[in-house]
Amino acid sequence: MNFDEKNLKWVQEIYVDRFGMGDFETIQKAIDVIPSNNSQWKIIRIEPGIYREKIIVPNDKSHIILSGRNAKTTIITGDLGGGIRTSPTVTIFASNFVAKNLTIENKHKPGIQAVALKVVGDKVIFHSCRFLGYQDTLLDDKGRHFYQNCYIQGATDFICGNAASLFDNCHIHSISPKSGKGAITAQRRQTWEENTGFYFTNCKITGLNACTLGRPWGNYSRVVFANTQMSNVVLPYGWDDWNKPFTHKTVYYGEHNCYGPGANRSSRVTWSRHLTYDQALPPLWFLD
Repeated sequence: MNFDEKNLKWVQEIYVDRFGMGDFETIQKAIDVIPSNNSQWKIIRIEPGIYREKIIVPNDKSHIILSGRNAKTTIITGDLGGGIRTSPTVTIFASNFVAKNLTIENKHKPGIQAVALKVVGDKVIFHSCRFLGYQDTLLDDKGRHFYQNCYIQGATDFICGNAASLFDNCHIHSISPKSGKGAITAQRRQTWEENTGFYFTNCKITGLNACTLGRPWGNYSRVVFANTQMSNVVLPYGWDDWNKPFTHKTVYYGEHNCYGPGANRSSRVTWSRHLTYDQALPPLWFLD
């Protein structure tokens, strides 16, 4: 599953340059001019620079592509904290949305929820993007999403929500403090019928201090790591129950063919799973 913009026929291209050399100086203004109920792909090309904006892509503006030149030089930044509903720097309500070569960050100080990116729409793709924050960096809230070649950084529950998402070839970096044991994921699946979960394939986990792979925001939380390199920042027991031992029978936490010092399963919690190849494959509804 790859995204290649060459396969799409552009109806319109809009250029954003914060120095005034494009059609607009802000990304939000470029989004605003796209008509409601849009059904043909439109690309917003963003020139390098730091864009201090709070961006919302409404649910009636689908088929938008935000494309930077390079994620390290094309940065959307904010510093709001205080809640997952109000703090996101970027919120994607629309379906059929693509972003590539962008950094999205929330620079709010540690100790409070401060979301960099919130994703609600269905069929959303992020390619070669960077998501930077501390607590709840990526609120992967609802819908089916694909993250490819992305860098995701945070300390506490920094990939969270109840989407059905596939992370391929992504770099996951924990900046949890020495005094804590930050969790990478907090997946929120709440019933066994829900077709949601986080699947990580061919990824890499690094960090500054100890962390766990995940803890259950929802009682039926589902997270799988396959073919993933895990450094020694991953604690030997691997998974945390968030002081909810009754979830041992309902969560689905699995690993397959992972490697590195943090992938040793000899001391893993007994309620996590050692998966076969077939068990580790993302369900078909991920790819519909």
